[in-house]
Amino acid sequence: MSGPLAALIRQQRKRHADGLRLAALSAAIVGAGSVLLLGLSGWFLTGAAIAGLAGLAAAQTFNVLLPSAGIRLLAILRTAFRYLERLSGHAAALKALAAIRPTLYASLAAAPPAQALALSRGEASARLVQDVDAVETRLIRLSAPWGAGAAVAAGLAMAAPAGWASAVVVALAVAATVLGTRALARRLMARAGPAIQQAAGDLKDALAAYAAAAPELRVYGVQDRAAAEIAAKGARLDDLKRQAVAAGGRLAVLQGAILGLAVALVLAFAHDAATPLAAMAGLATAMALEGLAGVGKAFEQEAGADAAAARLDAVLGRGPVTADAQASPDRPSLGFGDLTLEPGSRLVLTGPSGCGKTTVLERLLGLRASNSAHPGECRDPDPIAGWMIGGAQRALASTSKPFHLGPGIRRDERLMCDGREIETLDPAALRAAVAHAPQDAAMIAGTVRANLALAGPHPDEPLWDALADAALEARVRALPQGLDTWIGENGERLSGGERRRLSLARALLRDAPWLLLDEPTEGLDAATEALVVARLDARLKRTGQGLVLVSHRPAPRALCDRELPIAPPRAMG
Repeated sequence: MSGPLAALIRQQRKRHADGLRLAALSAAIVGAGSVLLLGLSGWFLTGAAIAGLAGLAAAQTFNVLLPSAGIRLLAILRTAFRYLERLSGHAAALKALAAIRPTLYASLAAAPPAQALALSRGEASARLVQDVDAVETRLIRLSAPWGAGAAVAAGLAMAAPAGWASAVVVALAVAATVLGTRALARRLMARAGPAIQQAAGDLKDALAAYAAAAPELRVYGVQDRAAAEIAAKGARLDDLKRQAVAAGGRLAVLQGAILGLAVALVLAFAHDAATPLAAMAGLATAMALEGLAGVGKAFEQEAGADAAAARLDAVLGRGPVTADAQASPDRPSLGFGDLTLEPGSRLVLTGPSGCGKTTVLERLLGLRASNSAHPGECRDPDPIAGWMIGGAQRALASTSKPFHLGPGIRRDERLMCDGREIETLDPAALRAAVAHAPQDAAMIAGTVRANLALAGPHPDEPLWDALADAALEARVRALPQGLDTWIGENGERLSGGERRRLSLARALLRDAPWLLLDEPTEGLDAATEALVVARLDARLKRTGQGLVLVSHRPAPRALCDRELPIAPPRAMG
């Protein structure tokens, strides 16, 4: 296996080499001990039975204590080292996964926007959870070859006293089991393994999408259709898993047939040996082949793990845009085509719905490339209409502030940060210069404090100040536990306007020179909107932050002294 994931796994194997070596040693002791235990038990029981049948004198001369003590010792060793193998092997694997998942998430976050945003929530979850779990088996089963090798060696050693032919049979049976299981597993699981991974990802994707739209599904009465689609995806996954189980059954039949034939041949070739030695050879053969079960299981999971590794390589292979990367200064200027905003300036982006105002903000955040398609693409047949602001211009002109109309740009026009194109800057440095409150205020399942903490660690006083400036302080103080009140999944215990103001408070906590706000007062009543606008104006004057605003409402737009119309794309066709 090669690629970014393989390199990451090698790195983790080196980091946790001690635990993996202990797991391998323990597996070898377990493998050899299991074969020796069963072989010695067979020899002992057969010998004791023969001695008993031979009469009292023979029974009294038979050494019972030494082999019984050996059997007890082997049983204790097998139990203790099996526990130690599981403990050390799984601990090393889980620690490795604890490093792989954050690296994978960081790669998703650092990927170019066109790639990172192409993954839906369900697909991202499938990569982070399902595919990593599939690769986990490769870490856990690193000790399996050592255990199998020790079992085979012990089997050969215990079959040899019954004759060289018996030892040859064991060797041939081992080769047939390994080669036959691998060939059949590849044939049966080549499609089923990757298909199961894909079907499970599709099901997660559908569940995530429909769960988010559950209220709308109920309102429009289409929940049954959504449930039927989810059930169909679940049925497909179940069918694929049944196929995998059937394939596993065929592999078990093959292994069982080889095992039965091998034991019969060993006993047949050991007819000249003493009966206890023949019994020992037969049971040792069975246990040696049983020790290959872990290797066979790895062959079954190989196709699915390979498919998962390929998808993870595609994610890990992505990286941030580093061409001529350079950090932005502490208080950079922003450029929109021919318009340059100095630090502390205030600009409102205007234009008809769907023309790309939000896209411009996302480009400033490094979340969207300049040529990315916009999901709400406007197809106005007359591009000149995008340069006119109509009633919005009249509303702003009626305010007491002087207002400067910019030349207008398209959403994919060049954007600059302190004279450098946005796309050439390190996204981490770029995002450090801006604070953002998006149009769709996403909340994590947690408390008010946890949601504000996304902006960074802060003591309580700045949290209350930000909530006050977002006109949400009184509401939070009235909650049962204040800042530590649980607000539910995506803030479901708050109203839409409260979620929007909590998102605004979160953005205000960021000590960034530029504040990017997308419809910050949408859904608020006039009195609350006026309070938010007044407090935001006071905060901007106090901090000297610059503002880039998207809003269709006159009140927040009155905060700005510059306007930049966004022209819609030209009609297609």
